[in-house]
Amino acid sequence: MGSSKTAAILSTFVAAAQASSVLLSGGTVIAFDQASQSLNVVRDGSVLIEDDRIAGVYEKGTTIPAAKDNATHEVVDCAGKIISPGFIDTHRHGWQTGFKTIASNTSLAEYFVRFGEFVAGDHLTADDVYIGQLAGLYEALNAGTTTSLDHAHHTWSNATSRAGLQASVDSGARVFWAYAFHNVTDFSVPEQIADFRGLMRDVPTKDTLVTPAMAYDSFYANPYGQETRDVMALAREYNISAMTAHYLGGPWATNNSPELLHELGFLNDSIPVVFSHGSFMTEKDAELLHSCNQYLANTPESEMHYGHSHEPSIHFGVQDQMALGVDTFFTYSTDMATQARIWLQHARYALYYDVLKQGAIPPNDPMSVNQAFLLATRAGGQALRRDDIGIIAPGAVADVLVYDGRSPSLLGWVDPVAAVVLHANAGDLEHVLVGGKFAKRDGKLTAANYAKVQDTLLESAARIQATWRELPVPAMDTTFTTSGAPYVRAEEVNIMKGVAAAAAGNDGYGHKFD
Repeated sequence: MGSSKTAAILSTFVAAAQASSVLLSGGTVIAFDQASQSLNVVRDGSVLIEDDRIAGVYEKGTTIPAAKDNATHEVVDCAGKIISPGFIDTHRHGWQTGFKTIASNTSLAEYFVRFGEFVAGDHLTADDVYIGQLAGLYEALNAGTTTSLDHAHHTWSNATSRAGLQASVDSGARVFWAYAFHNVTDFSVPEQIADFRGLMRDVPTKDTLVTPAMAYDSFYANPYGQETRDVMALAREYNISAMTAHYLGGPWATNNSPELLHELGFLNDSIPVVFSHGSFMTEKDAELLHSCNQYLANTPESEMHYGHSHEPSIHFGVQDQMALGVDTFFTYSTDMATQARIWLQHARYALYYDVLKQGAIPPNDPMSVNQAFLLATRAGGQALRRDDIGIIAPGAVADVLVYDGRSPSLLGWVDPVAAVVLHANAGDLEHVLVGGKFAKRDGKLTAANYAKVQDTLLESAARIQATWRELPVPAMDTTFTTSGAPYVRAEEVNIMKGVAAAAAGNDGYGHKFD
């Protein structure tokens, strides 16, 4: 990557030695029953991991097979603990860690003109992208996200695209790294196609946990143009693991819809397509997701924070073709358990209210914790057409979490699924394994020199945030550039009371970047 600083960081990451066979012994296992396609809770159970796969799930009293080649299992006592599959994040922008907290009151309209790739490309270096991506993936691993579909829109130069890909490889996380083809300044889509070819040639991902994918947001802008045809041809040439696209619709435009991709002959292709948000998705879109077995990535906290909307996901019967994601984690929580919790409660609220506004009383709970848990795990694997991720079952990859059942927030649990979805936090995670290797152990990340990562990220973030303090806030007082929709200010909450607050102009918002 041509950076001595990045090279110095790279040299510190050496995987900790461990046995090829690990036995998670005596815990409560949230396993998956392939026959019924449902969760199967195994009390006092054990999970045997051989190399990067789950060799078996065993009930209490069952004989555990001996380790291969007369070796000894490394036994991890999980008595009183919860053993869960790792979470799958189907929509993430990993490079943005350096923006942490400076967009806490940012709308999506402001994000587009202030924090996205079209602005960041003028200010972030390849080193900033590398350390942001690396630190962000470690943050996700710490919270139990073992797999992510990264919409990698840091591809505004050869150097930054390589930085993000290399950081993904170095992280030890399972990453579907989706190179974003977009019309950024001074780096055209044809140049990006050449860059992608170079990356596939020069940055080996074989025998790593990183799988090349692609992202493209301009299907709607010029659906029958040469650029779109070239991107689709490239995807088929490399038989990429997934294509992902933002689909908002309505006043946002960005109509990369299932209906459009079906017209282009790409929806019913062998390549999985993951549509992010679906803010103004139509019933026809929902029908096509089902008939072509493609998925929507719903990002509950993002869509509430920024104002995307996601009501169609509740009312068009699409949740069986939906997984969950985080999106711009620099603005809010990075963990998938929180996303599952937010979506569960919002879906409950919306469906309860449908009955209440009829003057009736709903006697039932419209969504279960098991369903929310599956959206954050199994559904992500289905979206990527990977039956071996997001579950604990023989033959699945060994992406496994172990929760401390005696932590203050979990103490007293009986239902392990409810404990994870409604009560747990990242601090309750004792162990995180990805491909059978510990990424977090005894409550701490296992990266050989995580302190160096922290220091480097802090230096990068301080520089980035200082730059953003000086950037003028763009005026948003006419129309939204992409669609021409008018800007209309939302009603703002003001909880401040008293004459003094009013005289000081204190509306409770505070100052940006404080």
